[in-house]
Amino acid sequence: MRYGDPLRLRIPEPRVRPGDRADFANLQLSDPGVIRRPSSDAPVSALGDLALTLIRVLDDQGNAIGPWNPALDPALLCCALRTMMLIRTYDDRMYRAQRQGKTSFYMTCTGEEAIAVGQAFAVDRDDMLFPTYRQQGLLIARDWPLVDMMCQVYSNAGDRLKGRQMPVMYSSREAGFFSISGNLGTQFSQAVGWAMASAYKRDRRIAAAWIGEGATAEADFHYALTFATVYDAPVILNVVNNQWAISEYHGIADGEHATFAARAAGFGIPGLRVDGNDLLAVYAATKWASERCRANLGPTLIELFTYRAGAHSTSDDPSRYRPLDEAQTWPLGDPIDRLKRHLVVIGEWSEEQHNALAAEAHETVVAAQKEAERLGTLGSGRRPDPNSMFEDVFKEMPWHLRRQRQQLGV
Repeated sequence: MRYGDPLRLRIPEPRVRPGDRADFANLQLSDPGVIRRPSSDAPVSALGDLALTLIRVLDDQGNAIGPWNPALDPALLCCALRTMMLIRTYDDRMYRAQRQGKTSFYMTCTGEEAIAVGQAFAVDRDDMLFPTYRQQGLLIARDWPLVDMMCQVYSNAGDRLKGRQMPVMYSSREAGFFSISGNLGTQFSQAVGWAMASAYKRDRRIAAAWIGEGATAEADFHYALTFATVYDAPVILNVVNNQWAISEYHGIADGEHATFAARAAGFGIPGLRVDGNDLLAVYAATKWASERCRANLGPTLIELFTYRAGAHSTSDDPSRYRPLDEAQTWPLGDPIDRLKRHLVVIGEWSEEQHNALAAEAHETVVAAQKEAERLGTLGSGRRPDPNSMFEDVFKEMPWHLRRQRQQLGV
C-alpha cells in the first residue's frame, strides 16, 4: 500500500455463514497435556504464555495427561458426571416447558456444563458466585432444589423471587448465588466489589464471576479489572468464550486479534485460557486461581474456550447466523461425552451405568417438574400474592407504601 491511498474500515465477518459447511480450521488448539503448570504463587511476569495457549488435560482417547491433571478421586468425577447430566436433563425439560407455553422464556447451557460443574467443585461452598444466565449448573452443583429453580422459571406461587425476575434469573443467598443480571458485565464489577469487602473485613471467602466474551467489550469489564488489580481483590473473573453472543460471533468483541485471556496482561494480572469442555482442565485452572486468591496474590482472569451448542435463548434461531452443523463439528467435543470416556478408560464407568444414570436424571427432573407445576405455570395456577409487591424493598415499609397498599385493599 502506498502512503496516501484511501483508508479502509475493517468490518469483522464470520468465516462461514448459514448454508456453508462449518469450518474451524483457523483454531489454534494446544495438544492435551503440553502446557506447563507454574506454581500458583508465580509472578505475573512469568505467566504470559498461559493466556495465549490452551490448557487441556483430556486427550481424544479419554486419558488425563500433563501437569494440569488434578488427579481427582474417581468418586468425585462420577459425581461431576451425574451433575452435568442432571443439568442437561433439567435444561431439556425447561426448554420443552417453554415450547408448551408453561413459561415465557428459557436459556440452556448445552455444551457448557463442564464450566459450571468444574468451577463449582473447585471453589469452596461458601465462596460467592456472580453468574450469568448460563450458569444454572452452579446451583445444581451446590445441590439447590430443582423445584425451587422451576418455580422461579414458572413465576408461580412457589417462586421465592415473587415473579420479580425474568425466568432463569435465579438468586439464592443461601447458596451463595448472586442475583443474575441480564446486563452481564455488571456481574464483574459487583464480584470485585464483594471480594474487596471480603478482604477488607479479613474474611476467608473469595468471589467468582462469569460473563460471556461479548461483554468484554463493555465498560464494566474494564472497570472491574482495574479495581481488581489495584486492590488485589480475591476474585476469579471468568470469560465464557462460547464463540457467539446473542447473534454475533466473537470477532465483534475482538476475539480474532488476540485471546480474551490476553487482556489480563494490560492490567498486570494472570490470564489463563482453558478448554471449557474438559472438566479436569476447568477444575485445575480454577483451583490454581483460587489458591492464588487465598494467598492474597490477587485476581485471575480465565477464558473458558467452549461452544454454545444450542440457541442463545428460546427467542433465538441460530440457523439464521451460523451453519447448521457447527455444533456437531466443534473440535473440542461434548463435555459429558469426554468425561464419560475418561471414566470408562480408567475402569470406573460403563455403558450400563451411563444408561442407568441417564434414566435416574430423567426421573429426578420429571418428579421435580410435576411438583413445581402443581403450584402453577405461566397460564395456570396461583400467582404470588399481590400484597408482596410492597415487600422486600425497604427494611421498614415507609408511609407512602403503606398508604398505597391500603388503597388497593391488599
